[in-house]
Amino acid sequence: MKQADFAGLRVAALESRRADDMQRLIERQGGQAFVSPSMREVPIEPNRQAIDFAYRVITGEINVVILMTGVGFRYLLRAIERHVDRQRFLDALSDVTTICRGPKPVAAMREVGIQPTHRVGEPNTWRELLQLIDQQVPVANSTVGLQEYGVTNSSLVAGLEARGATVANVKVYGWEFPVDTGPLEQNVRAIAEGQRDVLLLTSAHQVVNMLRMAQQLNLVRSLRDGLSRTVVASIGPTTSQMLEECELSVDLEPSHPKMGHLVMESSAVATRLVKQKRSSPDSQRITMVDTPDVPHPGQDHPSINSLFMRACRCEPTERTPIWMMRQAGRYMSEYREVRAKQSFLELCKNPKLCSEVMCTAVERLGVDAAIIFSDLLPILEPLGFDLEFVKGDGPVIHNPVRSTEDVLRVRPLDDPDRLDFVYETVRQTRADMNDDIPVIGFSGSPFTLASYAIEGGGSRQYTHTKRMMFADLDAWNRLMEILSDAIVIYLNRQIDAGAQCVQLFDSWVGCLSPSHYRQFVLPWMQRILGGITPGVPVINFGTGNPELLPLMRLDRRTVVGIDWRIDLPEGWRRAGHDGAVQGNLEPAVLLTDPDTIHQAADELLQSVDQRPGHIFNLGHGILKETPVDNAIALVQAVKELSVRSGER
Repeated sequence: MKQADFAGLRVAALESRRADDMQRLIERQGGQAFVSPSMREVPIEPNRQAIDFAYRVITGEINVVILMTGVGFRYLLRAIERHVDRQRFLDALSDVTTICRGPKPVAAMREVGIQPTHRVGEPNTWRELLQLIDQQVPVANSTVGLQEYGVTNSSLVAGLEARGATVANVKVYGWEFPVDTGPLEQNVRAIAEGQRDVLLLTSAHQVVNMLRMAQQLNLVRSLRDGLSRTVVASIGPTTSQMLEECELSVDLEPSHPKMGHLVMESSAVATRLVKQKRSSPDSQRITMVDTPDVPHPGQDHPSINSLFMRACRCEPTERTPIWMMRQAGRYMSEYREVRAKQSFLELCKNPKLCSEVMCTAVERLGVDAAIIFSDLLPILEPLGFDLEFVKGDGPVIHNPVRSTEDVLRVRPLDDPDRLDFVYETVRQTRADMNDDIPVIGFSGSPFTLASYAIEGGGSRQYTHTKRMMFADLDAWNRLMEILSDAIVIYLNRQIDAGAQCVQLFDSWVGCLSPSHYRQFVLPWMQRILGGITPGVPVINFGTGNPELLPLMRLDRRTVVGIDWRIDLPEGWRRAGHDGAVQGNLEPAVLLTDPDTIHQAADELLQSVDQRPGHIFNLGHGILKETPVDNAIALVQAVKELSVRSGER
């Protein structure tokens, strides 16, 4: 597979706050980086609008306040301090509903001793903000104060007004040129002269200041001509809207509005897009999640248009696709016969037998997708862990990590070929499986892998894991970094071998609260999603705590796996209706009888009312006591009951 790589292309970026990070990201992806800060924040002084805004909060005229940035909140306090009693304003703010777009405004509020009422979940865009309002903050007939940052977000304002709110905007700072405009001038001249291949933009006002600089240099027409031959990548809708309003084309938006996604996904397609744009300047914008652009063996496979893959993309299907976790396992006599001749690890390291076990299960059950037969833990062996599957006890790590010194001996996955038996299992399964059945690769998620590595096996309390997480953050972060980077390599190798989709299993993450998940796990999950081959669906399945579901939709291609502890419609609502879900029949239902199974399947299917994007599965794996005929009865019931109107 061709890895994401700028291949020496000249990449311009106008990032200011995180210029050094942008430089490193571009160079890491093989690009020549030309990063020129394009703006600095300047308070509006005197700011009569901010003073009026503060009085409206104090008098109770504004019922809800939305803070979009931390620096904006600080500038707001600075703008009013000579005209309004600061403490009176803060007290009034504490009495109204406050919504913070992300962690920075939360931190800014805490600096002055107040807590926000709500915080928008990742990835902190206006879409998540409106979703939170729909779920928790009725705004009809309310006046909503909106602290803006630079350019008005017309989509957010329209969304608030559509929900019956009156919006009171307040701008607290503007965007001026940086003190040193030399690097920006150089980039504008270079783009105008055709000396840049790619332009990365992370905010709407970068567009404004780029054009202002071109105007000062009398290069507006030349800049526009240069941009017509340059691939322009926009971080998200607000920036894209500004480009379009300025009559500049947008060639790419990443699947997730984050800098890492922007750089990674741009690098994956930049060479092709540069060639395409220079031969046809009128190329249209692409979105990675909607149009997979990175070539890999699974991309052109016939199964890419299967029921399962279409459901992953939230496309309408003739019926609901179904597969089951642990669909090849101890409940099947065929598996027990194969397993009796070798240890579990020996079986996992025999690709031909792994393929045979899965193909047999798929054929007997009649499911719509095949997941490779393997285990979560073999990835730990090349990292330096001594793994054994002990009869009666399950997996055991004989050298767990409990301290910083222990973590220092954990190795990065420098030799991914040590896991070639897994990639070969993907290749063998793909070769043996019918062409209409997609193959799913998988890995454990970093928290679950870390829990095994720290506890030495399964656990009920996760005492050692949480002790490290809370008391030795450096050791925790080092371990999570090694695991996360290994998972990216591991899953991309499976995709390279022919997997159409991959799943992340987080079997133990339910022991965490949402705040602890957000602090200790979510950044690593985002890192993984940013590294997995763009365009490939990723099923994110965490069990045990439905309160985590709003945090599980990591980007638009993420399919959220939902366990049986929550009704599926509510779980889907929490995860977000803008993406697919998988689940979530209670596995114990398969221990009953065909009539009960048929009724349970019917109730679950009716509950989602044929909404596109549902993949039928259990809320966890098939129990070993399950009769095979009952598993077959479930598949038949779903196929019969989920046929769409007009398709019977």
